[in-house]
Amino acid sequence: MSMIKFIKQLLFIFLISYLPLQSMAWGAQGHRICGQIASTYLTPKARKAIEAILGNESIAMASNWADFIKSDPDYNYLSSWHYIDFDKVLTYPEMIGYLNQDNNVDAYTKLQFLIGELKRNNLSKENKLLDLRMLIHIVEDVHQPMHVAHADDKGGNDFKVNWFSTPTNLHSVWDSQLIDFQQLSYTEYAAAINHTTQSERAAWQKDPISKWLFESNQMAEKLYTEIKPGDTLNYKYNFNHVDQLNQRLLMAGVRLAGVLNAIFG
Repeated sequence: MSMIKFIKQLLFIFLISYLPLQSMAWGAQGHRICGQIASTYLTPKARKAIEAILGNESIAMASNWADFIKSDPDYNYLSSWHYIDFDKVLTYPEMIGYLNQDNNVDAYTKLQFLIGELKRNNLSKENKLLDLRMLIHIVEDVHQPMHVAHADDKGGNDFKVNWFSTPTNLHSVWDSQLIDFQQLSYTEYAAAINHTTQSERAAWQKDPISKWLFESNQMAEKLYTEIKPGDTLNYKYNFNHVDQLNQRLLMAGVRLAGVLNAIFG
């Protein structure tokens, strides 16, 4: 084998290995934290049913499949399932009215679809796996405020800011940078914030999906007003928002468990 051919093969192997790691780094911690929390509140029946579908894959690890698969163009049709953005500020009754007539391919309509599909007895094993992975991921996504934000800036992706000295955007700050700043593994993070009462869990799990979306949207609207494009976010931003961040992660995990228990329990 020539040296040039050998080098080309090494570069190819490096790229194949490197690209998935880049995908894994994008918001992976947040999803795993939510999945880890959800796993602590499953009924025995739901846990057994989920293990039959996921096999050795934990909920925490399955929660990132929907982002990993973005590298495969065959799954491009899933891209709009991760969010639902709005053109204007809505009151809760207005949001309910919008959702009642929503026929778009978005996080709300696909959550309804996935829940219905997973309740079917005749769903194929392959479809069960896809649907469960997507359901886990989307329930977690819609608790991130910038996944239920402004349509005109793509949920904060076009709202450019700096995280300390690194150029980024408001969406990414909430997807990854605030969480990574805490410097905890996902299991450490989940253990640190997973403190709820039975009454809190019952109340959160009773809330309809529309309430989840409204909470995230209201939070996003406030986040937009606090800063302007080009601002540098740092220690103070973390201090002011880490409690909100942790509450959304915790609520996502608890509500995910509630949905899974309702389907499989």
